[in-house]
Amino acid sequence: MCGFVGWIDYKSREDEKQQVINEMAQKIQHRGPDDYQKWVKGPAGFGHRRLIVVDPMGGIQPMVRYADGEEYILCYNGELYNTDEVRDQLKAKGWSFKGHSDTEVVLVSYMEWGTKCVDYMNGIFAFSVWEANKEKLFIARDRLGVKPLFYSEHAGGFLLSSEIKGILSHPDVEASIAEEGILEVLSLGPSRTPGHGVFENVHELRSGHWAVFEKGKLSIERYWNVKSEKHTHSFVETVEHVRELFMDAVQRQLVSDVKLGTFLSGGVDSSAITAIAAEHYKNENLGSLQTFSIDYEDQSKYFQKNAFQPDRDMEYINLVHKKHQTKHVTLEASVEDLVQRLKRSVELRDLPGMADVDSSLLWFCEKIKNHVTVALSGECADEIFGGYPWYYRAEDRDRKGFPWIRSVDERQKLVKKEISDQFDMPAYMMKRYSDTVSEAPLLPGESEAAMKHRQMFYLNMNWFMQTLLERKDRMSMGASLEVRVPFSDHRLVEYAWNIPWEMKHYRDQEKGLLREALRGVLPGKVLFRKKNPYPKTFHPDYTEAVTAWMDDILQRSYSPLFELFDKEQVRKLNESKGKSLDTPWFGQLMTGPQLIANLCQVNHWLQTYRIRIKQ
Repeated sequence: MCGFVGWIDYKSREDEKQQVINEMAQKIQHRGPDDYQKWVKGPAGFGHRRLIVVDPMGGIQPMVRYADGEEYILCYNGELYNTDEVRDQLKAKGWSFKGHSDTEVVLVSYMEWGTKCVDYMNGIFAFSVWEANKEKLFIARDRLGVKPLFYSEHAGGFLLSSEIKGILSHPDVEASIAEEGILEVLSLGPSRTPGHGVFENVHELRSGHWAVFEKGKLSIERYWNVKSEKHTHSFVETVEHVRELFMDAVQRQLVSDVKLGTFLSGGVDSSAITAIAAEHYKNENLGSLQTFSIDYEDQSKYFQKNAFQPDRDMEYINLVHKKHQTKHVTLEASVEDLVQRLKRSVELRDLPGMADVDSSLLWFCEKIKNHVTVALSGECADEIFGGYPWYYRAEDRDRKGFPWIRSVDERQKLVKKEISDQFDMPAYMMKRYSDTVSEAPLLPGESEAAMKHRQMFYLNMNWFMQTLLERKDRMSMGASLEVRVPFSDHRLVEYAWNIPWEMKHYRDQEKGLLREALRGVLPGKVLFRKKNPYPKTFHPDYTEAVTAWMDDILQRSYSPLFELFDKEQVRKLNESKGKSLDTPWFGQLMTGPQLIANLCQVNHWLQTYRIRIKQ
């Protein structure tokens, strides 16, 4: 993967653009440590940081190509998984190619098909194409939003970047948050509204959208969404088709000119990817697949079983890696490893995140990068096949509001009274919830129960899944590790969208259909294991470390956290080591020390980014 920045401006000189593009690109150096190139001419400038995965010489960017009197300049971050098929289609239309990179295929696809080029692509991507003579910019993002892209309309011009920090580094951009940004953090954090950049005048190009900036005007179009249709396959046919789609998705994503491995947690999703990848390696005589799992210092001593985490992962990890004879590495993170990266994980997200759930993943990716450059991971399966409790628990399914944000009252108690009086946090959250629910494509004539399930799946795809994909992208790219997610294959998502809930929840088990599709692929004990979320540490030293950090924040004469949060309420929370609030702040596990760490991250974010709060 890579990262890129761009600036369209009709007032600044080329030498000014050169310097600004360099500064913007420097901020995202971690996304592409292998190469840096820029292109600046007239009103446009682009910088590209490259992580080399395929075709080192043939994939250099920004990539420039000429046709019919026009000069096209591409900046691209991602991977196509149908490169050969699209290239063959383009060759049949008379196009020729210099290398074997997907980068060249993306550029020529736009030159041939224009804005419809994205319809031909299977992959994860964010890219821009500048037509120099027309002075026209095209940007696009993949269907599920695996790869990021942010923009800002600025003084008649246009800024874009793979990460928010690239835009904020522009000398004329102020890091500020106004009413909506404040509410995004307080009501929805660490999630955020799709398309919302939190910072004032910073926006995200939503997944499945493209945009054109021309003559000072921006137009945005949605090119993809799930489509509701009647499911006509029998259960047996559905199981077989899911199996075929998933296996094809994994196999397509194993293409790489550098070393590749898989995340392995012992859960159904990562184990299935590992099993198929390992079999592919065996059949192609590629040697043993490398697999990686994470554990925590003294976890066997301090692990506390609960409804969400009924057991530990290691037994199941061992079953999978031994069956498939993978070259397995278990990496154990210390408390110090987690705490040291809490600040860095905020700086990679450009926003307050998920505490040690982020910092542990960052550490994990750093260690994996010592072995491989590309890794496959199991995100998105729970969102499209119904793996979370809120899919089948009636109290979650029937209540209004995001099921992973049950802390509305607790959030209001923690913020300053002036803030809660001024901004209606519950109303803002409910508006964002209602906007998304009303956007969900429904099937006329379906039962109310079927309608509610579609709305729940749509909420998860557009919110919870986006939060997890953002986490995986920022933490992995922070370690210069490319991570691919086979369950985000749009063909699989489109098919799963219309499968009735009764099939998805086969035998009353989360992801029951997916488990049936994986019979014979996984050991029975792994296949029917109850879902476990990403593991967190239970070590008391972690609690001590984050409460000590908060003590320091509380003792300072000024801490920006308390422009938003009530100091005495935070003090009480810290003195109780987080036990005074037992409702998860977000998701299933963000309680106690994780919440305290998140508040510390908010303070670090406000302070480090020198954010101006406009009330």
